[in-house]
Amino acid sequence: MSGLVPTAPEQPTEEMENQIKSPTAVPDAPPDYNSHFAPGPAGPVASPSAGLPMGYYIPQQPGAIPLYHPTGGTHPIQYQPGKYPVTNQPAPIMWMAGPAPVPNCPPGLEYLAQLDNIHVLQHVEPLELMTRFETNNRYDIKNNIDQMVYIVTEDTDDFTRNAYRNLRPFVLRVTDCLGREIMTMQRPFRCTCCCFCCPCARQELEVQCPPGVTIGFVAEHWNLCRASYSIQNEKKESMMRVRGPCATYGCGSDSVFEINSLDGVSNIGSIIRKWNGFLSTMVNADHFEIRFPLALDVKMKAMIFGSCFLIDFMYFERPPPRRMSR
Repeated sequence: MSGLVPTAPEQPTEEMENQIKSPTAVPDAPPDYNSHFAPGPAGPVASPSAGLPMGYYIPQQPGAIPLYHPTGGTHPIQYQPGKYPVTNQPAPIMWMAGPAPVPNCPPGLEYLAQLDNIHVLQHVEPLELMTRFETNNRYDIKNNIDQMVYIVTEDTDDFTRNAYRNLRPFVLRVTDCLGREIMTMQRPFRCTCCCFCCPCARQELEVQCPPGVTIGFVAEHWNLCRASYSIQNEKKESMMRVRGPCATYGCGSDSVFEINSLDGVSNIGSIIRKWNGFLSTMVNADHFEIRFPLALDVKMKAMIFGSCFLIDFMYFERPPPRRMSR
């Protein structure tokens, strides 16, 4: 008896077969990825400890990210980095491809040389919805396939914006995809307290491209029935006329401003203020569509583009709504 070495009791044959045939508790994974370890550079993989039966749970290494959680628990579902798209990130801005240089074209206006239609989309300002504080206007300029062409930002101080509202003088800065300021639009202050037909009370917009170099003006003309403007060159010589509808603020329909030749015979283009349903009456989120011939001089395209903003401020820029007091 003293010469015998004690041995472990033999395991029944049926129990050993069940252990061999039992399915593994670890879900199938791609052959090039081990779900028990955190993602990272390839390294030595630790094998299960000796003596453990197949299917035995091995704790994950510190820092590992679990593939899933039980659906009935309170823990949120986590995903492996790089395997699934992140849905909470904003979509990237798709810019229009940069065009080739155009002879006798101011830098930055090459985009307009390739377009016969652009859309002006005003941003919705949450601060204006919650308070009566007027903020700087911002606009996205896009083409027909929803690619960004320019970004327009107002540069006006807080006091001027909130004291004069839609009559305020302003500076609009137009930037391209690289953040370069390629155009500047300025409106000086005009006092409207006196006779509205007085020349000193008429609105005017100056367009500079590049900034500091004037390429033209948009001048208001007095008219008893409808909006009327003239598009002028840098010498203040009239080149085109803009005629608005009798009712500029049409409820339930678009407002169309026709761009005609000086004699009024031929139609050159149009500026259309889109009707966006009841959203148009509640917030300052205007949508304009500008149409002009593809072969039109690029400077005149820029002037039509600038006249859109003067029209917006004069007829569609409304003060923030008053909050109801109890």
